[in-house]
Amino acid sequence: MYGRLTEQHCRLLADCYRSCMELAAGNGVKSIAFCCISTGEFHFPQKKAAEIAVQTVTDLLQKDERLEKVIFNVFKQEDWDIYRRLLG
Repeated sequence: MYGRLTEQHCRLLADCYRSCMELAAGNGVKSIAFCCISTGEFHFPQKKAAEIAVQTVTDLLQKDERLEKVIFNVFKQEDWDIYRRLLG
């Protein structure tokens, strides 16, 4: 992402998580791990990306019980702190 963050960027990021989870569940996968999608090379704001990731994953897990475990794999302390706050 370059330039100003838009609602379309946010929707596309949520769709990325949703698509990955649906594909995994549809193929019998019980767990999936996500890195901080788009926060590196594409410069998506870390906090907003984490909020989208957590909300999208939480919403889908409530609707579809085929996935048993979702892991958020972080690389930076800042990301760890953001996810810890969001996940409680």
